[in-house]
Amino acid sequence: MAATDSGGTVLEDHLTQLAAALLPLRRSEQLLARWGGELAHRLAAGGRLLVAGNGGSAAEAQHLTAELVGKLRDDREPLSAIALHAETSALTAIGNDYGFPEVFARQVRAHGRPDDILLLMSTSGASANLLAAVRAGREHGLRCWGFTGPAPNPLAEACHESLAVDSPESQVVQELHLVATHVLCEYVDRALLAALATAAADRGPAGPVRTGVEVVLGNAAGREVQAG
Repeated sequence: MAATDSGGTVLEDHLTQLAAALLPLRRSEQLLARWGGELAHRLAAGGRLLVAGNGGSAAEAQHLTAELVGKLRDDREPLSAIALHAETSALTAIGNDYGFPEVFARQVRAHGRPDDILLLMSTSGASANLLAAVRAGREHGLRCWGFTGPAPNPLAEACHESLAVDSPESQVVQELHLVATHVLCEYVDRALLAALATAAADRGPAGPVRTGVEVVLGNAAGREVQAG
């Protein structure tokens, strides 16, 4: 088994990089707990979560929507979460007619409503289509969150709040985005029953609860970056 330049094996080196980024990620616990509670209440009240990413981050974003529309562990109400990159006909039509930087922003303008949440995932934090989505989200009153690599980066600065994984390796960033996704969903589940009860009380005796989630990207003012 060949050694790498550092003297370890490929797996040993990868696990070393992962371990180095795990300790700073612990500081994101309170952020994820707060996001989970806020997301649960917005979805219970009829809001949506819009999510988007490119490449591996697109797969991570789609994993998040699957956990919310399906379930993380225990059975519960399905939650409305939309992965914008998974809308392939819209994605290719928009890319063909308006250019690739607009593939998410135009969908945010179409689907996003005030008080929805847009979550954008990027290892670099510099993708033009995510930055355009954040601008569109903020213009339409969405709450914009980011999962990024090391901060500062343009996406973290553009979003209202961001969770930044402190690793120079994009593979490690994506792996810890998945950890953060599972923790976020756990906090959503913990807050959901109370959120549904609050939404029902606010609505009064009429009508069923509509829950929803969509994730997209965010823009500048009022930003808060969480390094993790």
